[in-house]
Amino acid sequence: MRATLGPLPLDPATLRLLHAWVTHPRSAFWQMQGATYDDVAVEYVGIAASPTHDAWLGRVDGEPIFLAETYDPAADPHLRDLPELEPGDLGMHVLVAPPTGPPRPGLTRAVLAAVMAHCLADPAVRRVVVEPDVRNTAIAALNAEAGFVVARHVALPGKTAALSFCTREAHGASRLSRLETTR
Repeated sequence: MRATLGPLPLDPATLRLLHAWVTHPRSAFWQMQGATYDDVAVEYVGIAASPTHDAWLGRVDGEPIFLAETYDPAADPHLRDLPELEPGDLGMHVLVAPPTGPPRPGLTRAVLAAVMAHCLADPAVRRVVVEPDVRNTAIAALNAEAGFVVARHVALPGKTAALSFCTREAHGASRLSRLETTR
């Protein structure tokens, strides 16, 4: 299973795909359940125009399967005043498309491994920052497998978040990183 990331095309077909993904009931933690196609288009056109936030379309074996976003947490109005932030931090969000077809064991791990490799490819990145909803126990377990450590819970719009950090060293020693090297 090979997962890759590339720039997010802002064409109608990709935006329709994103709309289906972010509004699906399994994507509740993405907080876009009631979004229209136009809402999604505005959101991702805005991200494309931002100097501190990027969106990436992820493919597994050539098929679009996931969305990743990277951002500067020091530029995020909800995070920038957190004392835990440090120079070299890169924020990350990941959304795996709702399943269509038979289960694909290892898919989510392959996706997160590719996203972490993408984030850490920049030598200026010292840590990856995530802030998932504390109720999202599935991503909490996967984040721990990747080397993330929860610093604390913080109140963010629409959620209580588990502010978490993953250093290069912690990811290199993680179970997920070991899976990356065995492919």
